[in-house]
Amino acid sequence: MNGIFSTSLGRKLIMSITGLFLILFLMVHLGTNLLLLIGDGELYNKAAHTLATTPLLKAVEIMLALGFIFHIIYATIITLKNRKARPVGYAKSGTNELTTWSSKNMYILGFAILGFLVIHIINFFLKIRYGDVPFISYDNGITQMHNSYELVSEFFVAYWWYNLIYIASAILLGLHLSHGFWSAFHTIGLNNIKWIKRLNVASCIYAAIVAAGFTIIPLYFWFIH
Repeated sequence: MNGIFSTSLGRKLIMSITGLFLILFLMVHLGTNLLLLIGDGELYNKAAHTLATTPLLKAVEIMLALGFIFHIIYATIITLKNRKARPVGYAKSGTNELTTWSSKNMYILGFAILGFLVIHIINFFLKIRYGDVPFISYDNGITQMHNSYELVSEFFVAYWWYNLIYIASAILLGLHLSHGFWSAFHTIGLNNIKWIKRLNVASCIYAAIVAAGFTIIPLYFWFIH
């Protein structure tokens, strides 16, 4: 087994599997964040509270996040190894692979996204989970939870420069996913001519939805809220 994963194909397989964790994590995260645009924040607060307090959902969130982190770390390791051996990034594959700007710059895109992720965790995740975020009551005072909506919305309104970073990162993430989504399924076997075309279209659609979904959030608070 160690021999398999030490090969080029094995490394791509690991990247594909952990990349699928990233895809699932982003679906959950984007779906939750879009609740910021609905109502006065109650739906978002309850969703964030449910994710943080329900054992099963919390375990799934942690598992997906760990897969995401491993994807970043492993990509860094094999990219450095590949560049040391020859100037070829991990994203390059066989004869059926579509060569795009994104595919040739996956590590640069990933590194930029990682930089944003660190800022994002400091400003939101750590404050919500471990900081002094005020509580809010719902259901006639029966249910109490952190007012995560207030923290997030006020941050977007107050810091225009963060909105620009957030939007730029969403676009870079979309570019990363436009190749990563396709590459993940390609590596696990959906690599015939028929599926290559379908996956290319699906990856572009998925990447556009993710990029647009995350972009609309700061724009909403910047110009509409």
